[in-house]
Amino acid sequence: MDANLPKPFLRWAGSKKKVVPILSEYWDKSYKRYIEPFMGSSVLFFHLQPDQAILSDINSELIDTYSAVKSNPNKVHEALRHLTKGKVAYYKIRNIDPKKLNKVSRAARFIYLNRFCFNGIYRTNRDGKFNVPYSNNPRSDLPTKKELVVVSKSLRKVQLHCADFERIISANVMTNDFVYLDPPYAVANRKIFRQYGPQTFGLDDLERLNGVLHDIDKKGAHFLLSYAFCREAKTVFKDWTQRRILTTRNIAGFSKFRRRAVEILATNIA
Repeated sequence: MDANLPKPFLRWAGSKKKVVPILSEYWDKSYKRYIEPFMGSSVLFFHLQPDQAILSDINSELIDTYSAVKSNPNKVHEALRHLTKGKVAYYKIRNIDPKKLNKVSRAARFIYLNRFCFNGIYRTNRDGKFNVPYSNNPRSDLPTKKELVVVSKSLRKVQLHCADFERIISANVMTNDFVYLDPPYAVANRKIFRQYGPQTFGLDDLERLNGVLHDIDKKGAHFLLSYAFCREAKTVFKDWTQRRILTTRNIAGFSKFRRRAVEILATNIA
């Protein structure tokens, strides 16, 4: 990959990296603006590099990290350089209260934990404390200074927001926008390792999400939704054009447990 092109600097459970070529088929350069209300690692945004974008998420630590990298990539990298690697250091850093750190140090801590935690998962306990265990993955490493600087430049054209997806869509979407939605999966009768924390996105939110899709459509904007292929999704999103795609899921965080999985794309794009 060209070192001068931005790329995701975070690992993220459920990342759409493997299916970016398929998702990209729905993007048209004539669209006015790119909006992503469940941003995660923003892999599609970094691939498309739209001229204007709004990226948002309910995870305030995630948004604060993007904001710090956008404003101070060199300082974030310098803070990362002072963090010791290894299992013992990981748990010491995980135990630090991020509220006691400045913006740059919080971002460095978030990136560090993200790169060395189990499977790129973000999960908190009921007290809001990050509790994902260490992963001794030899391929894990921290982003370079150049990578963060390139990301910072690409984020100059981006508005960053910490908010619920419905609020972001309602307040911002206009005619000819393109909205990509990749929410956490809430599937009935299936054991899924929860991201974020308890009750962050449940089955009740699917109906709310479908209402948002109708609002996007009424405003003359375009959307693409990716979701687990399941009975709930087929039913709730029945008003839209649907397509099944295959992707790879890393079960239990180990490559030998990777399996092909079916996902659904729903869109109002003809």
